[in-house]
Amino acid sequence: MDRRRFLHVTTIAAGLTRASRVSAQAAGAAQAQASGPPLQQFDGHTPLVIERPRDGKPRTGQVLVAIQPHSDDIPLFAAGTVLKLIDEGATGYVIRVTNDDMAGPGTHAETVMANWRDSEAVGKALGATRTFDLNYNNHMMDNIAWAELRQRFIFLFRLLKADIVVTYDPWGAYEENPDHAVTSRCVEAAAWMAGGTKDYPEHFAAGLAPHGVKEKYYFARFQQRVNRVVDIGPWVERKIDVNLENKAQGPAGENGQRLRARLATEGRRLPLLGDDERTANREYIREFVLDRDRAAGAPHGLAHAEAFHYISVPPDAVQEYLRQHTVPR
Repeated sequence: MDRRRFLHVTTIAAGLTRASRVSAQAAGAAQAQASGPPLQQFDGHTPLVIERPRDGKPRTGQVLVAIQPHSDDIPLFAAGTVLKLIDEGATGYVIRVTNDDMAGPGTHAETVMANWRDSEAVGKALGATRTFDLNYNNHMMDNIAWAELRQRFIFLFRLLKADIVVTYDPWGAYEENPDHAVTSRCVEAAAWMAGGTKDYPEHFAAGLAPHGVKEKYYFARFQQRVNRVVDIGPWVERKIDVNLENKAQGPAGENGQRLRARLATEGRRLPLLGDDERTANREYIREFVLDRDRAAGAPHGLAHAEAFHYISVPPDAVQEYLRQHTVPR
């Protein structure tokens, strides 16, 4: 993603949002108290659902695949939800699509290695079983064969038996980054095609079976149809931990300590950043990176939330009817 643009936008948003945060949260809480959770708001497509923490392990047996073009996409936009789903029992995997060779320190080779280390650390912080790297060039994915990438996703969805994907919204408005756009469109097609019985029969000869994705959590940087807001309150500290692993590229990682050091050279100090580098980095993320999550949660009385366009495959009506109504002969 465009880190400088993200930092600029979030810094401005922090000033605008912070002033109204308390009143917005109070209004959201009052609405919830008066009329219950706002489950009947419509975005023109499906009802809005507030997804809250659930007890036990209701996702046991399910497989989650978090797909990001770059090593910081899931940490910024969906880490809380991924942590929630894994904590609820899902087995998690991460797929990083590019090698991030355009975003980081030093030469291209040094940037690639720094981001690879970050990507592996992000996967571990999320609790993922494994991270797959597809190694396409950063910012150049509109120049690749989309059918090849789609086929790679189909293979992985069948191999991993993916039930849930979390990735960019293929229909999010005003997306500037070709890596985001291409990845999301190929994921959407692959999630459907992976359930077919005729696409790529060599997969079946290798022992795989058709396996379509059942749930999709799509996030976006800009405008999208939001029909699911996930309460990530219990996972905020761990979301900060995940973002701390993105040291090679901002706006998270080490920006707090850099800002603290710059202010020191100017003879100034920001109390928010504390007295050591670890505190500076954590509190920078909490204040600026998570401001988007506070804004998403405030209208619903939530301290922190992540917003998605959520799509689920409806159950087979015939099979469900048979399950309920058939009797022995």
